[in-house]
Amino acid sequence: MEEKEEGFGRDDFASEEEYRLYCLRHSTAHVMAQAVQRLHPAARLAIGPPVQDGFYYDIEIPGVTLSEDDLPAIEAEMKKIVKENQPFELEEVDRDALRADLVGSDQPYKVEMLDGFEGKITVCRNPSKKTGETWSDMCRGPHVMRTGQCKHFKLLKIAGAYWRGDASKPQLQRLYGTVWPTSEQLQQYIFRLEEAKKRDHRKLGQQLDLFMFHDWAPGAPFWLPNGEVLYHVLADRMRRLLLDEGYVAVRTPLLFDKKLFETSGHWDHYQENLFHFADGHFHEGAEGEDHEHKIIGLKPMNCPSHMLIFGSRKRSYRELPMRIHDQGVLHRNELSGALSGLTRVRQFSQDDAHIFCAEEQIADEVEKLLELVDRVYGAFDMEVKIHLSTRPAEKLGDDELWDRAEAALEVALKRRGIDYGVKPGDGAFYGPKIDFDVFDALGRGHQCATVQLDFQLPRRFELSYVGADNALHTPVVIHRAIVGSFERFIGVLIEHYAGNFPVWLAPEQVRVMTVSEKSVPYGREVLATLQAAGLRATFDDGDEKIGYKIREGHGRKVPYMLVIGEQEAADGTVNVRSRDDDSERPTIPLAAFLERVTGEAKVPF
Repeated sequence: MEEKEEGFGRDDFASEEEYRLYCLRHSTAHVMAQAVQRLHPAARLAIGPPVQDGFYYDIEIPGVTLSEDDLPAIEAEMKKIVKENQPFELEEVDRDALRADLVGSDQPYKVEMLDGFEGKITVCRNPSKKTGETWSDMCRGPHVMRTGQCKHFKLLKIAGAYWRGDASKPQLQRLYGTVWPTSEQLQQYIFRLEEAKKRDHRKLGQQLDLFMFHDWAPGAPFWLPNGEVLYHVLADRMRRLLLDEGYVAVRTPLLFDKKLFETSGHWDHYQENLFHFADGHFHEGAEGEDHEHKIIGLKPMNCPSHMLIFGSRKRSYRELPMRIHDQGVLHRNELSGALSGLTRVRQFSQDDAHIFCAEEQIADEVEKLLELVDRVYGAFDMEVKIHLSTRPAEKLGDDELWDRAEAALEVALKRRGIDYGVKPGDGAFYGPKIDFDVFDALGRGHQCATVQLDFQLPRRFELSYVGADNALHTPVVIHRAIVGSFERFIGVLIEHYAGNFPVWLAPEQVRVMTVSEKSVPYGREVLATLQAAGLRATFDDGDEKIGYKIREGHGRKVPYMLVIGEQEAADGTVNVRSRDDDSERPTIPLAAFLERVTGEAKVPF
């Protein structure tokens, strides 16, 4: 579940289940805030929205820093509020009267929010018959009927969060929790959390020597040899797959003049996420120098540079659709507090592409992309759910263009017979999009793939092609990524597989282990045979005992370990140890094993 602004109704949700979960989690966030204020009456409340699988509330308590040791006391107070079965009563109030109440009760964050709201103002009240008091919070809903419905909850952690995500503003305490309709669902979720800790990609990344981070390069991973292999396998496969699908590969600059981002609209709509700085060789006042060109920036996405490629020469309708693929390095200025392993970084690459096409080609191109998403994620055995995200409040272009863009995406979805939800207002500022929520082995959703339709950038860059009628026409651009950021997707895959990558993806597919020096020559022959077949095989001829070598291979999650002793050397066989089934220890001819493992090493998409 995405975080949403308050004030949403039933029609704004993709399903009845999503709406009910939103109401439950929103309401439980209120219960938690009320409990905190019972324990700490001076607590100042900020925001408390539902998020995927739970909720949080940002709170400031003057002079008090909460820790996870405080969570049981807050939970105990929440249970009292649940038992009191307080009703949730939404009431429209006078803006000035509410502001006076908030100022008088020292709630500066609510005052700031109130001053930014337009239209009617509502307050949610929770009267308690047991205490005779009424707790209230400025809120637009929706909620469940009574606090008694919020009983299957658990508080999870406390973190720091800057007010409105601005590091120059006060740091608040963010209390996270989860709540579910039934006790069984809650326990299942707690189990998944415990399992997720074991699968944490940051822990496994270190254990498997995949990547590292350093304070001197915040938000930028160092790919170690095993990780580089994993990265290369994915990136190369996506590149080859797209070339087979009629794409052309390009590589574009990292640095661009500010004018590029002004033309694309990113300077006005995305500037806070841009790394930009003064050109070190600009001399203000130099003859012929344009003062406005002194700012340069690192590209946060590839689309503006692909506009320049398309516009670099005269184009014909015969060239359409023109599919441009780019795995160039991107940079986004994420807040340091938001950085999280591989899932939120400042430097990354994508399996990025832009399709320049005529308007009548949109549905066909989007339909091909839907097939491509099915093909790729099916190979990873990951469920995909689809949403159509429509125009946001702050958008480029007029409504007529947006109507056409949204209708074109709907046509493609309906032609494929896809059951999809709608996310109103979640589109990009330049066009609507199809978002794909991909679910891992623990049932957690990740937004990776995306298909975004854009009528705006081609007009802003004044792009055109000569049509069959010999007149100039403006192309439409489809922004698309299948796995999205390789960094983020690898983080997802590490946790999806718990580091036990399938053979085709594993950085090390086979490890050859010798029992003694006498079996080393044959072990080297086995290694050479495996490598000649294109397998990623390594050799362990160390002095350690074979039991230690096997344990080491299991710890590195190597799919196959071949034990080579004097008998295997004499017979031309290998003793096979499987990572996934340690009870399977057959001694078989090398040729038989080679046939088996080369089949498993084939990329399944």
